[in-house]
Amino acid sequence: MEGRNVVVEYRWAEGHNDRLPALAADLVRRQVVAIACLGGPPAAFAAKAATTTIPIVFQVGINPVEVGLVTSLNRPGGNITGIASLNTELGPKRLEVLHQLTSTAKTLGLLVNPTNRHVAEVSVKVTQAAAENLGLQLHILYASNEHEFDAAFATLPARRVGGLTIGSDTLFLGHSQQLAALAMHHAAPALSPYREFPLAGGLVSYGSDIKVQFRLVGVYIGRILKGEKPGDLPVQQATKVELIINLKTANVLGLTVPTALLARADEVIE
Repeated sequence: MEGRNVVVEYRWAEGHNDRLPALAADLVRRQVVAIACLGGPPAAFAAKAATTTIPIVFQVGINPVEVGLVTSLNRPGGNITGIASLNTELGPKRLEVLHQLTSTAKTLGLLVNPTNRHVAEVSVKVTQAAAENLGLQLHILYASNEHEFDAAFATLPARRVGGLTIGSDTLFLGHSQQLAALAMHHAAPALSPYREFPLAGGLVSYGSDIKVQFRLVGVYIGRILKGEKPGDLPVQQATKVELIINLKTANVLGLTVPTALLARADEVIE
């Protein structure tokens, strides 16, 4: 129980990944007994670089073996384990959903955070391949903090971008409301991995429920506090995916949502 038999030291980089190494080093200096990383690969790598002994539990939207966070999903070894969700792998499917909503568009966009290098690189690669398969052009937008959103969105009209896929990144999750407002301001149909986006007025989301992943991180931290070793805890994979459509936003944008897509939706906001 927090405040009675456990104290939680919170550190937040506010979406600025360059701050993460110093925050992780500070926690290590405080001799915490475990570190939970909820900021994707940048937070996980910062913690891993800061300590080889303190247990670490991460949450990432990418294959942790492929990027070198762990050596194996079943037996990660060392002092680190965590939760991996289907996020970068869903890039092609997100583009397909957006294409269904914007069938006349010849160019679609992808917004990524270049400071989240591993996720950005994989997202661009798989989404570019999906765009080519659909006969579409893909315009890449970059934003490493919330102050760069306006400039990124301002490139849409000149490139004749008919819809935008927002990449997987905690920066974009934390600024769902700002991104939804910008998408509406530019009349750009946009899709995000996070349900917070359509709840804030965005058009659609397709991805895993981040809150479920965070809870799983908490469960693993609890097991470690009771004596289990992170290297013996397999990396869990969050495979449930949900589609949420904001029909009110679709109507404002003048979009007709295909009946088949509505039938697939886990939630429709009217």
